[in-house]
Amino acid sequence: MFDRIAYRYDRMNRVLSVGLDQRWRARGIRELALTGTEQVLDMCTGTADLAIKAVTATGGQAAQVIGVDFAGEMLRLGLDKVRKARLADRVHLVRGDATNVPLPDASFDAAMVAFGIRNVHNYELGIREFARVLKPGGRLAVLEFGRPEIPGIKQCYRWYFKYLLPIIGRMGSKHNEAYSYLPASVDQFPEPDAFAAMLKNHGFATVRTVPLTFGTVYLYIATRG
Repeated sequence: MFDRIAYRYDRMNRVLSVGLDQRWRARGIRELALTGTEQVLDMCTGTADLAIKAVTATGGQAAQVIGVDFAGEMLRLGLDKVRKARLADRVHLVRGDATNVPLPDASFDAAMVAFGIRNVHNYELGIREFARVLKPGGRLAVLEFGRPEIPGIKQCYRWYFKYLLPIIGRMGSKHNEAYSYLPASVDQFPEPDAFAAMLKNHGFATVRTVPLTFGTVYLYIATRG
């Protein structure tokens, strides 16, 4: 499914989020407090959007990023973007499984994942892998969709997410399944408190949960114990 929508993935992200996805990603990178020396893991990197931003961000960027994803076509497009940006010496892409990352223990100063953790078939295994590859004290930033509870916004958002978003997604991507999968996967994802508890239970000493854009998205900032 992800391979089939890869070539329109970036554009659909901009359209469906009304451009807000760029702000959310920038906020996640800022929360890592990068100084220019860090080795950073970008899990579920997709087309390397977040990885590229992490090495080009103003006010703090990574020295190098390794992006991992299981979708070959996503990685192919990501590699094209990396090469066009002349960042092949700083962004490296690897095909792999988030529940069995092909990288050594304690090898990263920071890690991040944007809208990908809910696609991991076992969230807890994915979290354990983040904890395994991070150095003690390493920071993790997780961006994921939420379910707002503010009256009025809650009803409008759920209508948009359940009915309008799949229609726009199908029209833009020419794929019937992918943008019906999106709201279903968000509904199945744990509530913010429950996901924060998972992080604490699997190696992260502190976790901060930040709602963004009225709670339509949540940013989790965690520190490896």
